[in-house]
Amino acid sequence: MRIDDAATSGTSETATTPARALRPRLAASILLLDRSESVVRVLVGRRSKQHVFMPDVHVFPGGRRDPGDHRIAFASDLPAPLIDRLVGIYRGRLSVSAVRALALAALRELHEETSLAVGPSCGPSCSGSLPFRPELERLRYVARALTPPGHVRRFDTHFFALFTDEVELDLNGLQDSRELEDLRWVPVGDPSAVSIPDITARILEALHTRLDADPLLGFDGTVPYFHVRNGRPIRDLL
Repeated sequence: MRIDDAATSGTSETATTPARALRPRLAASILLLDRSESVVRVLVGRRSKQHVFMPDVHVFPGGRRDPGDHRIAFASDLPAPLIDRLVGIYRGRLSVSAVRALALAALRELHEETSLAVGPSCGPSCSGSLPFRPELERLRYVARALTPPGHVRRFDTHFFALFTDEVELDLNGLQDSRELEDLRWVPVGDPSAVSIPDITARILEALHTRLDADPLLGFDGTVPYFHVRNGRPIRDLL
């Protein structure tokens, strides 16, 4: 299941499932941004028609953090202020390694779902499942979303953004996968060419506003946090 289409209210899996207290699972998603044209575009892909839940909607690459993400060798680390911010969000309940694994999960999922590799090839010396060592230093933190209680799955999802021209990235290698089909670039400010979930639209709207104010996406920008409190959708700032 994709994490960015069930992160907040607007879609639900609860029709036949009673509300229950599920602990949200940590997840990550990547907004790959292309600014080579007059407007900034983001990469999205359509969920396969074979998915039982919400087939044929376009989402960002991403998924839950796996245990093996802690063991992925990386070429460059997240900026120290971003690590501190992510650790601070959880008030020390997550280690530096744990929050770094969120960023690694985002780039792992990008590779698995689109074949794009952000980082140098590591060949026979690779550790883990990736044929490259991820570069994390240019990732921006742009959003967090928490699935409301009562869903059969819950995710605490962190959204990272990356400009394609800030890393060595072979976009000619972009290809569909079993998870995402019809990969395409859509304007951040106008994704109307594709059908997207509510939370995806809300995150793109927030990102568009931030890009208008800061086209370089400074690493210290405020981050929207979408969640539900007492049945009402809330947009806080982190």
